[in-house]
Order: sequence, then C-alpha cells, then structure tokens
Amino acid sequence: MSVKPIVAVYDTKPYDRQYLSLAPGSEHLSLRFLDFRLNLESARAAEGAQAVCVFVNDEVPREVLEQLAKLNIRHVALRCAGFNNVDLAAAKEFGITVTRVPSYSPHAVAEHTLALILALNRKIHRAFVRVREMNFSLSGLVGFDLNGKTVGVVGTGKIGRIAAEIFRGFGMRVLASDPYPNREWAEKHCIEYVDFETICRDSDIVSLHTPLTKETDHLIRAETIAWMKPGVMIVNVSRGRLIHTTALIEALKSGHIGSVALDVYEEEEGVFFEDLSSDVMPDDELARLLTFPNVLITSHQAFLTHEALSEISRVTVDNLHALFHGQPFLQSTQL
Repeated sequence: MSVKPIVAVYDTKPYDRQYLSLAPGSEHLSLRFLDFRLNLESARAAEGAQAVCVFVNDEVPREVLEQLAKLNIRHVALRCAGFNNVDLAAAKEFGITVTRVPSYSPHAVAEHTLALILALNRKIHRAFVRVREMNFSLSGLVGFDLNGKTVGVVGTGKIGRIAAEIFRGFGMRVLASDPYPNREWAEKHCIEYVDFETICRDSDIVSLHTPLTKETDHLIRAETIAWMKPGVMIVNVSRGRLIHTTALIEALKSGHIGSVALDVYEEEEGVFFEDLSSDVMPDDELARLLTFPNVLITSHQAFLTHEALSEISRVTVDNLHALFHGQPFLQSTQL
C-alpha cells in the first residue's frame, strides 16, 4: 500500500475542510488541515509534508519560501486566483512550483457585486435592522434607480465582463477600462471602452474588478477621487489595495463620495475570515469605516458559493495530483 503524499493546508475554515475533503482524488492525499496562516513562524508546521496549500492572506515571501525549501516542500498550491502574496522569483530559485485556481466562479463574484450595490443603494441592510426592531419608518432609506445611470467597470476579465453584462441588464450605460480591451465583446453588449479618468469623471458607480499590480496599487486615491462626481458610489470586490483607505475616509467625511461597498480591504489580514466579536477592533481605519451609515462591508465573501468552493477544491487537488504523479499542470494554473 503506497503512502499518501502529505499536504499542509494553511488557514482553513470548516468550508475549506469540507470541500477539499470531497474533491475528486482527495482520498489519495493526506490533507493536514491547519487553522492558522502561513508565515515565517508557522512554516515549520509543514515539516514532513511535500506540499503546502495556502489562501489569499497567507504570507509567502522569499524568507518563507526559503524555510519551506529547507523542509523539502516542492509545491505551493494557491486555492485562489490572486498571487501577489507569493514571491514567484524566489520560488523559482528554490525549485518550488506555484499553482493557483485562475477561475472558479466569476459569476459568484460578479453577482455579489450587484448584491452589494442593490443593498447599499436601497439601504436594505439598514431596513433589515430597523424592521427587526419594529421600526417601519422609511425615513433615510431613499435610493435611486439603476436604470439610466452610468457605471464604470475597471477591469474586464471574466468577472468584470459578467458584471458589465448584468449592469446592462438593468438598463445602465456601461463604461469600461482595461489595458487589454475586448472590443468585440464590448460592441456586442453596447459597452464603451474609455480611459480610467473618463470612468471617474462620468460614472455614478465605479466598480473595481482589476488585479493588484504596480499600476493599480492605490488606483483609488485622493487624486483620482477628486475626478469623480459628487455622490459617487465605489464598489470593490477585487483587491483591497486598489483603494487608499485614508483618502477614502476623507472623501466620505467631506461627502464627496456618496457611498462605498467593500468586500476586500487593504489591511484585512488578521481581521477578515475571523470572529472578532469579543475583541477590540485592532485597525483604526477599518473601525472608522464601520461607523459610516453609507458604507457596506462584507468579509471577502464574494467567492463563497457552492459552485466556487467546489471548483476551487477540484482544481487545487488536480494540481497536487499533477505534482505527485509527474504530470504537467494545466497551463492556466501554473505560475
């Protein structure tokens, strides 16, 4: 009887364990579930494993990869699409293969975008709390029709394109910006490609769907917020560092930004995915954001559907099997 390869799976929650354990082929792996994140201090917990599996807030810089290499780890399997938390050059130097899940359910994230917009605009989250306290007043719950408004979609990868098509279904004018525009798709769906400044100046809603790169780091900052219409709504379901939080708070305080919906936050590590209901909020800026009645925050849950979790687990396990059986990885998954 062959020995099952061991995989140290960091930062796991009950849903991770459930779906990874049910993924086809998982019975041929020994999955060592860990509830803490990967960092330099916790890397030693991977001793005896041949691979590690990590999520978006695990830390995989050079020094962590060096430690993993000393433990004979051959593979870092990301169970997410983003990889800005991994030093890819160092991984190559240490002979560690890195894979990811490039696309799990773009519909899940795009649909969550719309859910945030509708809830924020129509004050559904506030109305829910009021009604449970037997307060049926409508004061302060006025929203606006999405029909006829202009939404700017920043980033037209799979998620951005689906979100844009949903917006068109609401009768909205859709502007889009992307360094690699898909003009055939845009023409088919009556979507206009413009530059980012035009999106800022013309949009009633700015919806972010772009990866975090050197160019997009703090894309939303004091300078670009100043271009925007007074009362603009900003939605971010992509990466937290697309928005400079300090500038965002100042614009909310001044009233220039009308409302904000966030599923991600630039300093979410150690906060998002955790139960801090009995603790003091350690992040002053996040605590301040939570005081605004026109800010709606969810805890990086846009991906959290049955379909997405199933696909994340399937592709992650497939990548691990490819490693252990000397098979090629799918081109789209290897970094």
